[in-house]
Amino acid sequence: MRILFAGSPDIAVPALEAISREEGITLAVLTNPDSPKGRKAGQGKEEPTEIGAAAEIISARFVPEGKPPVPVYKPLKLDARAREEISAFKPDLLVSFAYGKIFGPKFLALFPLGGINIHPSLLPKYRGPAPIPAAILNRETETGISIQKLAPEMDSGDILASERLQLTGRETTGSLGKIMALKAAQMLPAVLKDIAAGRAQAAPQNHSEASYCSLIAKEEGIIDWNKSAVEIDARIRAFDPWPLCQTMHEGQQLFILKAAVTEAGPGTPGLVLGIDKEQGILVQTGEGALAVTELQYQARKALEWRAFLNGVRNFTGSRLG
Repeated sequence: MRILFAGSPDIAVPALEAISREEGITLAVLTNPDSPKGRKAGQGKEEPTEIGAAAEIISARFVPEGKPPVPVYKPLKLDARAREEISAFKPDLLVSFAYGKIFGPKFLALFPLGGINIHPSLLPKYRGPAPIPAAILNRETETGISIQKLAPEMDSGDILASERLQLTGRETTGSLGKIMALKAAQMLPAVLKDIAAGRAQAAPQNHSEASYCSLIAKEEGIIDWNKSAVEIDARIRAFDPWPLCQTMHEGQQLFILKAAVTEAGPGTPGLVLGIDKEQGILVQTGEGALAVTELQYQARKALEWRAFLNGVRNFTGSRLG
């Protein structure tokens, strides 16, 4: 079976690697174009996506195994030229995981076996581009991962496989994304074998139960201290590793990286109440307090709360926000 794997971020890398190890599969990769990243963003140096970089590593591994290198397509748009290039690969099936672009009917027509998509939620819940932060923001007690058939309407395809995951309430988007990535890699090979053998069975979604999530905006990371400690804690975890939660302290941007909910009586939201030797720096919220354990001023390194206080005078009693 000839598979085109479409993806870009690191959450999709384990699934790509899992496919590359399967016998009887010829693999190609579709990912976003190279772009400047991190500290090199201002230097104009372009780097591949995480999936693009993983494809290069897989190709290098294939050489001693006597397999052909993995073709990698990086079109800006899925236009006629991109369709022509991919058609030359003669793919049978499209496998998508966090690619970030919509597949039109002309593109999907390239695949005789259609397309499947990996989605990190229990569909039909949290259809859309940010299901992992959505589950954390809404303080879900469980989430999951679904492998669905691609359909014209976003994330509405029939379900080929799904798995539930219990949440502890301390997950971040980063930590939960890693778990989802490994789960996808474990589930995908069996689904592909069923498709190749013609025995795949899919169950339709209950569209009346569908809910949706949207992309996270950078400004959503600004902390409103009038909200409850429970809600702010959820936002800190949901927006880790991006865009991170931030506030202001004496004119400086301050990122709140790690925290937990603790009790406090009524008080001024944003007021730094003091410290607890076991819990950290206590900050009043609209309801309860937040025990902050890791902080970072903009352009400085992240610090554990004790080290942070060593370099900041009169932090207790100041007001954040």
